[in-house]
Amino acid sequence: MSRPCLLLLLAACLVHSSYGHARTFTRCQLSRELLRYNFPRSLIAQWVCVIEHASGRTTEKVTNHNNAYISYGLFQINNKDWCKKGRKGGHCNMKCEDLLNEDLADDVRCAKRIYDRVGFKAWPTSYAYCKEKSLPDLSRC
Repeated sequence: MSRPCLLLLLAACLVHSSYGHARTFTRCQLSRELLRYNFPRSLIAQWVCVIEHASGRTTEKVTNHNNAYISYGLFQINNKDWCKKGRKGGHCNMKCEDLLNEDLADDVRCAKRIYDRVGFKAWPTSYAYCKEKSLPDLSRC
């Protein structure tokens, strides 16, 4: 392997490992986590649907949007308003990269702040999808 390729591979590994461990939740695991973080029981199915549609229930999801901003993590929180890439900032006063690990405490704080300010309108595509489709059945969880 050539030296430039090796350096590029090493850099990619370092960037990926700096995010911490990623996690993909099942519907039931996600439901339990949201309850553990005191999300209202009456909204759990809605949240699971929104998260499922936005990130596929994975903490490492990064979405580059055409309008020059990026959404991060399980809740797909964007760097336009809520976090800043590489430094603390935005309305949640956090680094966007901190949304890519399996520690959900900071993600939840920010998602709740977003919801308190604008509701599910912050996730328009996911919310529209979840309004049109039946919500996930979490009764066996």
